[in-house]
Amino acid sequence: MQTKAPPAAMPRIHSLDEIRGFAVLCMVFYHAFFVIGSFFDVDAAQSLLQFFMPVQPFFAGIFIFISGISSRLSSNNTKRGIRLLIIAALITLVTAVIAPKLGLDGMQIYFGILHFLSIAMLIFSLIRPALDKAAPHWGLLICAVLYAFTSGIGKGELSFGKLIALNIPDFLYNYNFLFPLGIYSDTFYSADYFPVFPHIFLFLAGTFTGVYAVKGDFPHALYKRRVPFFSFFGRHALVVYVIHQPLIFGVMYLIEFIINY
Repeated sequence: MQTKAPPAAMPRIHSLDEIRGFAVLCMVFYHAFFVIGSFFDVDAAQSLLQFFMPVQPFFAGIFIFISGISSRLSSNNTKRGIRLLIIAALITLVTAVIAPKLGLDGMQIYFGILHFLSIAMLIFSLIRPALDKAAPHWGLLICAVLYAFTSGIGKGELSFGKLIALNIPDFLYNYNFLFPLGIYSDTFYSADYFPVFPHIFLFLAGTFTGVYAVKGDFPHALYKRRVPFFSFFGRHALVVYVIHQPLIFGVMYLIEFIINY
């Protein structure tokens, strides 16, 4: 299903590029600490990884939310979703099939952030006619409620604290075929993992916020370019995300070669 194109004369919201650029760079540094610490046994990188681990979901959440906003500004989310799904599948092929044969085990990605975003774009494209009927403020409220309700799916429950608690059948967690939804066994591992639930509601919250962007109702301050450096990385976030890990490995192998030469 093809989405409606935003107005051609709509000005670019540079702050979104800058925030997205900052978020993707934070994820790049986080992955760099993971690779350098886990595969090259650098203790300082391991320490930095542990230090930044608590805030990693926050930066990833920003990236997902802004991707939702951007989906409102896209002319064809189906095309974007399919293209991204192909890239994500190639990442799985490289990390889960090719890398172990090269002795790089432990970096397999079965459902990382690109897998999730591709599915989210396709879901949004499919259900957009229904979403368009909802007032954005109500959509945001419902997304917030459903995000909270499904945030415990990895622990086997759907709940609002002690107010409402529904247990998901235990036998489902003996298998891994539902891992895209956030249901998996103790044997499942993905170095980068963003299941559909609860993250889809963060993405959809972004699409409801994007309604205001399409209408030009964002605060005027958000349209100004302030940090071109972050803006550049925000506009090229997909390229940065795809190439950053091969570059990190390449640089580290070069450094290791020079040290041992």
